[in-house]
Amino acid sequence: MTIPLISKPVARIQSMLMSAVMPLLPKDDLSFWVGRAVHTELPEALRVPSLKAFAAAYNINLDEAEKPVEEYKSIGDLFTRKLKEDVRPLGTGLVHPCDSKVAEAGPLGAGGVITQVKGIEYTAEGLLASKELAELFDGGSFVTYYLCPTDYHRVHVPCDANVEDVVHIPGAFWPVNQWSVANVDQLYAINERVAMVFRTDQGERLALVMVAATNVGAITVSFDDRINSTVRAKDRKIRHFGYDADTMRSGVESRSSSDVRIETMPDSEPIHLKKGDEVGIFSMGSSVVMLLDKSLAARMKIDPSVLK
Repeated sequence: MTIPLISKPVARIQSMLMSAVMPLLPKDDLSFWVGRAVHTELPEALRVPSLKAFAAAYNINLDEAEKPVEEYKSIGDLFTRKLKEDVRPLGTGLVHPCDSKVAEAGPLGAGGVITQVKGIEYTAEGLLASKELAELFDGGSFVTYYLCPTDYHRVHVPCDANVEDVVHIPGAFWPVNQWSVANVDQLYAINERVAMVFRTDQGERLALVMVAATNVGAITVSFDDRINSTVRAKDRKIRHFGYDADTMRSGVESRSSSDVRIETMPDSEPIHLKKGDEVGIFSMGSSVVMLLDKSLAARMKIDPSVLK
């Protein structure tokens, strides 16, 4: 499908409208209610026509879906669909965690600096809400994935690994699109997100950070049903979950700030995942930031020029 180019004057007008409107929108409430709406079961007479129209509008390949379109109950049900087992065969080595466009990729700069877009940067510490967890990735690499509505919205572990830490970090719900990436400073470090840190069988660390966005108020973790970002209670805390004796939980606890509330959950049993196992689900499109420590990035020979 050819995407028509937007003229510079039209693009400028769109940018001006976004700049004027987005700061005023109640993005948290909007995301919550849109989430409720798209997951509401559709009336029988409208269900299949609505699902097919939605799929056509976003160019969703229904042939890859696990079930026939008639078996999905809502727009959200179709959006979070599983795929048939044979449509995403696993390659060798480290694999991508999701269907998406690679928006940015490269080495982490000094102090764990990550490129959001040219001229705008944030840090691994801000992304993970922990200095100690961020230090695991000093000298490593990052890849930022952007999921559009067309994409499959489940996230998978890129290699065999043990779950070490999961941190649910409450935050804002700015859209994660071209305008926001270029205009919202620290976008990935201020939006709601769930950060998952894994340890490979070789002792290397890898992180997958699922970042929410406007109308993406729900992130669920596939291996732990305690972690669900749909809760909208006031005074929400950062919640940290550890999964084995070597967890970096102390790093999360040590982050000191008068406006940060941290709730450390009891340790859970170790969880080992095989490459390709599902780790999380987005209820609508958003972004994933993957961090690789120095050793893993070197072993996998991550080349940003190939990724883009």
